[in-house]
Amino acid sequence: MSVEASGLLRVFPSSGVPIYRQVMDQVRALVLSGRLGGGELLPSVRAVALQLEVNPMTVSKAYSLLEAEGLVERVRGTGMRVCGGLRGGSVGVRLARLGPLLEQVAAAANGLALTREQVLAALAPLLSGNERSRE
Repeated sequence: MSVEASGLLRVFPSSGVPIYRQVMDQVRALVLSGRLGGGELLPSVRAVALQLEVNPMTVSKAYSLLEAEGLVERVRGTGMRVCGGLRGGSVGVRLARLGPLLEQVAAAANGLALTREQVLAALAPLLSGNERSRE
C-alpha cells in the first residue's frame, strides 16, 4: 500500500507537536506497522504538502530527517523510498517508538483532568482493527 493522496497522513496544527514531527511520526508508524513496506516510494514533497495544506519545506524537513535516521533513502530522479528490512520490528521496538506519543497523550489527559478509564475508552475505538498485527 502506498501513501499517495490516500489520506493516510494527517496533521493537527493545534496539537503542539510541530507538523514536520507529525509527518515523521506517521511515516515511521506506517513503516513499522507494515502498511508501507521496504522499497515503496513515498509520495512527493509537493503532493504531501498539497494534501496536508502545509509548506513544502515542512515536508522536505520531515523527509530529510527520516533519511538521516536511515528509514528512507533518496533515489535520484524518483524520490524517497522506504529502506528494505524495516517491516514490523519487535514489539519492544514498536512500543519504544510509541512512547513519546503516549507521553503527550498522558500529559494532555492530565491537563484536561481526564481519568485513566476515560482516556482508554476514547483510545479503544482508534485501535480497532489492529488485532491482526499483535504478537
